[in-house]
Parts: sequence; C-alpha cells; structure tokens
Amino acid sequence: MRFWLALLGALLISACGRDVPYAQESYVFGTRVEVLVWGEPEAKARTAVAEVLREFDRLHRTYHAWQPSEMTALNDAIAAGQTHQVTAEFAGYIRQAQALAAAGEYLFDPGIGRLVALWGFHDDSFKAQLPPADKLDELVRARPSIGDLSIDGNTVSSRNRAVALDFGGYLKGVALDRAAAILKSHGIANALINIGGNVMALGSKGGKPWRVGIQHPRQTAPLATLDLADGEAIGTSGDYQRYFEIAGRRYCHLIDPRSGQPASGTQAVTVLIAKGDAAGMWSDVASKPLFIAGDDWRRLAGKLNVDHVLRVDAQGAVAMTDAMKARVTMTEP
Repeated sequence: MRFWLALLGALLISACGRDVPYAQESYVFGTRVEVLVWGEPEAKARTAVAEVLREFDRLHRTYHAWQPSEMTALNDAIAAGQTHQVTAEFAGYIRQAQALAAAGEYLFDPGIGRLVALWGFHDDSFKAQLPPADKLDELVRARPSIGDLSIDGNTVSSRNRAVALDFGGYLKGVALDRAAAILKSHGIANALINIGGNVMALGSKGGKPWRVGIQHPRQTAPLATLDLADGEAIGTSGDYQRYFEIAGRRYCHLIDPRSGQPASGTQAVTVLIAKGDAAGMWSDVASKPLFIAGDDWRRLAGKLNVDHVLRVDAQGAVAMTDAMKARVTMTEP
C-alpha cells in the first residue's frame, strides 16, 4: 500500500555528497519500489541498490501468481492432481507460509489463489464485475488452503485440487528482509526500503530516525506519521489500491477465505514490527489477518504478538493499540 515518505527535509539539505541520500526507484511486485541510502559514496550505493533490485526482479518472476513462473508450474500440477518438484527455496517459503497461515487462523491464506483470480485480481487491469455465482460457490465449498499441501523434501502434493498459491501477501515482506541483508553485506548501515508501502529502516538518516507517513485510506494526505528505528518495519493492508465498485459497494483484493468474498469491515490496518530476522516478512503478513478479522482484530493481534496496530474501520473510525498510540503523530483528528 502507498506510504508517504517524509523525505523532504533530507532532499533539501544544501550540502553535497554523503549528506544527500542516494535514491533509486523501480516497478516490481506490481507496485513502485524505492531504496534510499544515506551517508555512502554514490558508486557504493548504486552497486548495492542494483543488487537489491535484481533480487526483487528475481523473486517477482520466480513466484508470479499468474504469469508463467515456478509458482504457476506448481499450481498447474496441483490442478492436475500431480506431485511437483520445487526448489529448496520454494519449499522453504511454502513451509513458512503454512506456519504463518495457521498462526493467523487461516484468515491469511496463500492457498486461495483461485478465489483471488475469480474476483479478477490476477490481472494488472482488473474489471468491475462480479464473479459467476456458481463458480464462486464451488470454490468456497472446496475450501482451498495452503494447509492442504504436503511437502516431502522438495516434492509438493495437495489433497485439494482447488488450491493455487499466491504469495501476494507475503513476498514483499520476504523481499524487504532480503534487501536488508544485501545492503548490509555491502557495508551499508543507513537506508530506507519501500516496497509499495511495506517499509523497512536501517540505521538512521544523518543521526535522525527515518520518518514515514501512514496513508489515509480515503484521502490523498497521510493519516499519521511515525519515526522508524533501526531494523523496524511497517506495513499496511487497505481497500484503496486494488478494488472496484459496483452499485456503490467497494470490492477489494483482500479476500476472506471463509466466505470467498472481499473483506468489507475494514478500510486499512497498519502494523509496526520490531527489529528481528523476519521483521520485513511480518510487516507484510501480519496486517492481512487483522484486516480480515474486522472487529476481532485486537484478539488476533494479541495471539500473533503484534503490539503496534492502527486500524481504520469501515466507517472511517481510527483505533490503535496503546503501543501504537505512543509512536504515531496523527495528522487527522
């Protein structure tokens, strides 16, 4: 989701060289990505960021949910009732995603790719149209889930042919962690990585924290701002990027696996994740089940040990955990 990065102060600094961040943008994972590096020579920063963007592109192409990829090859095998050999990396991601789905009571479930496709969101230019009711009912009855997959070594099979993997709610977070590791391997300690609103901070911006803005789900201005400490990551799930409207009702890409319908009780959920080996991944994943949980979000956040949460409900009312209240500065009442 979109974040407003409060970088104006950095960009207006009148010094030169190491006092101006090196910035590079690209478009991958179906969104805009940006990497900022502070306090390093341009040549060093350019080399490191180029490797990051190459890794982003590799992940995007390898695990694309609807263009030919290793993921579509696995999904085709599942649909045919066949086993399929995957790479060790892919098998590891499936195992991790299975554990994450179970922890979130399967409200986040990367196995519902066919439902996402049926609603038209496996397309860069989706249309405002409802899926055929009979096909939707058939898929809901089949109850596809990533939990239906079995992994023996690197061989994947499924007891449910309706399963199709879609890492759309997981891979950007994986990419954040990979980017952080790559930058550190190049000796870069201060950077900001933004993948369509999933943001991770490394170090600081000239001794000051990196400041980011949380997108307002119904306005162009940010709803709030906060400072990110070294290693922290933040992510938002919202109904305002990939959606369509019919007869005044909004249908977003965040599908409730229980009903097969787009979740409708929430406009946006933002989570802040503390520094850790998988902070980026958690910043991407954790907001999804909380978004779909609706009014039950506080209980589920406690179960997931996610302390910093900001939620905007369907009526636009903002609620936060106490920990998040202590971190954000609201720009709207």
